[in-house]
Amino acid sequence: MYGRAILFLREIAGNLRDLLPVLGVVALFQFLVLGEEMPDLYRRFAGILLLLVGMTLFVRGLAMSIFPLGEDLADLVARRGSLLLLVGFGFAIGFGSTVAEPALGIVALQASSALADTRGPAPGDGAVGAFATVLRYVVACAVGAGVALAVLRLVKGWPIVWFILPGYTLATVFALASGSALGDIAFDAGAASTSAINIPLMLALGVGLATTIRGRNPVVDGFGFVAMASLAPMLVVLVFSLFAG
Repeated sequence: MYGRAILFLREIAGNLRDLLPVLGVVALFQFLVLGEEMPDLYRRFAGILLLLVGMTLFVRGLAMSIFPLGEDLADLVARRGSLLLLVGFGFAIGFGSTVAEPALGIVALQASSALADTRGPAPGDGAVGAFATVLRYVVACAVGAGVALAVLRLVKGWPIVWFILPGYTLATVFALASGSALGDIAFDAGAASTSAINIPLMLALGVGLATTIRGRNPVVDGFGFVAMASLAPMLVVLVFSLFAG
């Protein structure tokens, strides 16, 4: 029990070390550049303590559950030997984990509110919420498709550069051609679609499949899932923006 407590405190100290640059920048601007005292200083310190404990518990939870679960599921599915099952499993992992991403929900809600403000009279909270929900599920489907394609790439042994270079080239062309605000939202949606929940699952899925499938190297073939998963929603939303006007 004592050893576990020491280990937990060491993990908190490590997370504090990672946060120090951010805290230093905030303090520098608050006191030296702006020259103002920080309001509710004790509350801010309490929030930092909660953040440290939360980050430590979150990382510990990932190591205990998400990573082993993703690798075990990938191993079980790969042993079935069905390419269709593997691709479908990749889509399900990508879609299900992205729908639960808090960052994507925030981006979708902010984007729908901003679009509503630029289109005359406010349509009401119901319409804004409905658009945010649609955007969220569209992005989740795109991430699922990206993960499914990443699984297919891993199984076939295709280089990831075959997808990344054409994908970002198309994204650049679509962004230049799009005259809609959705064109800008697409890049934020792509970034927000891969975050704290689904990135660990994708990493575990890629490494697990590369470990199980014969002839694949976990270091060489097991990564790249996150890159393809974040590219797919950019392309989907950009294509939608071309028709939305």
